[in-house]
Amino acid sequence: MNRERYRHGAHTVTELKYHFVWKTKYSYPVLRGEIGLRLRQMLREVCVEQEMTIIEGNIRPNHVHLLVSAPTHLSPAKMAQYLKGRSSYRLQREFRELQKRYWGQHLWGRGYFCATVGAVTEEQVKRYIEQQEDESGTFQVWDEPPPSAE
Repeated sequence: MNRERYRHGAHTVTELKYHFVWKTKYSYPVLRGEIGLRLRQMLREVCVEQEMTIIEGNIRPNHVHLLVSAPTHLSPAKMAQYLKGRSSYRLQREFRELQKRYWGQHLWGRGYFCATVGAVTEEQVKRYIEQQEDESGTFQVWDEPPPSAE
């Protein structure tokens, strides 16, 4: 087992990776030059503060792609809140021109995209579960109606 790849807790070994995408409000292409470079640094700082690890990232003029490894105590919603909220607040404090464009103090659009990423596919996991040896006292948990209580 590659120790660098997994996060180890007292009683857990995990590998949780998430692909996030979020856009600037109104899709304005403001993430260029100094603002884009500073955003990159801020996202790195937020990730260190929250024990997240950036695996890959790309800042486009009007949106951000981030592949992040995270600890078990952070939900995707909480991670998005930290990444978007803190970066918006800090960028607007440093770059006054953003406050003029985003007068409501919201740099980012309301939503985001998030998908899990893993070492195995959903099909591989399904196959593994289906191929477990049948033993007396075991049962399947999917797509079967409950037994009738007669």
